[in-house]
Order: sequence, then C-alpha cells, then structure tokens
Amino acid sequence: MAPIAVGDSIPDGKLFFLDETNQRQEVFVHSLAAGKTVVIFAVPGAFTPTCSQKHVPGFIEKAEELKSKGVSEIICISVNDHFVMKEWSKQYPDNKHVKFLADGGATYTRALGLDLDLSAHGLGIRSQRYALVVDDLKVKVANIESGGQFSVSSAEEILKAL
Repeated sequence: MAPIAVGDSIPDGKLFFLDETNQRQEVFVHSLAAGKTVVIFAVPGAFTPTCSQKHVPGFIEKAEELKSKGVSEIICISVNDHFVMKEWSKQYPDNKHVKFLADGGATYTRALGLDLDLSAHGLGIRSQRYALVVDDLKVKVANIESGGQFSVSSAEEILKAL
C-alpha cells in the first residue's frame, strides 16, 4: 500500500490507552480529528533513544506554540501496547497536551501505509517515523522520515509548515 500523502483522507482506526484507573480505553482517530486541525506523529518504538530524547520532547516543548497556530490535538502513536504507552508517558511529567496512543497490532499504521518491518533488528513490525498535519480528516502536511532519520518529522518542522 502507498503511504498516506498530502490530500488524502486519513483512515479511521481504533487506538488504545489506559485511563487514570488503568482501565483500557479505545478511541477512534476520526473522533479525535473530525472538524479539527490535529498533529499525528509516530515513532518506531516507545523508550527508544531518538523517540524518547528528541521526537516526543520536541512536541511536548512546542505544544503551546502548536496550539496557538490552531492545532487542537497532538497525538503520538506507537506500535506498542497501551501498558507500555502509559509507562512511557510517565517519563514526561510536564506533558499537558500530547496524547500517547497505542497501535499494538500495527493495524492503524498499516492502514496509513507506514508500517516498517524491523524484525531483523529484533523489533518486529513498527511504524515509520512521521508527523502529519490533518485538517478535518484531510492530510495537509505529510513529513515521513527515510530509514532511521530524524530530520523532517520534528515539532519544529511542523511549526514551519503551519
């Protein structure tokens, strides 16, 4: 499947998180994005170095600036389970705006055409690193990284595109 691109409508899909009582909850992407401008970014894996030290912190640090430019939701997706995503989110106690959502089976990631087979590295199926700006379910910006790079999907690059 071809990767999601500018002008495409994002597919709907079910993602998961743990609520404050540690109960699994599901949320549909369209319920988060319909009628709004949202940033959806994904990382190859929770707790991995670039994801944990650069990608997520950048969106947390720039969240207020993104919000001031009309972004309603900032969503981080990873092909990890909802327990891992909850624990990973705890590493960022200052986070007020980034939602950590799990795509444990890579179902949504595959629907976007952004799955990545890292089995040879012991990681299984993961997500490519990317950042999308979506306005009322239509992709306005699709910054998709090549290989293991981190150059176009940062919060700074998304701010430049808004």
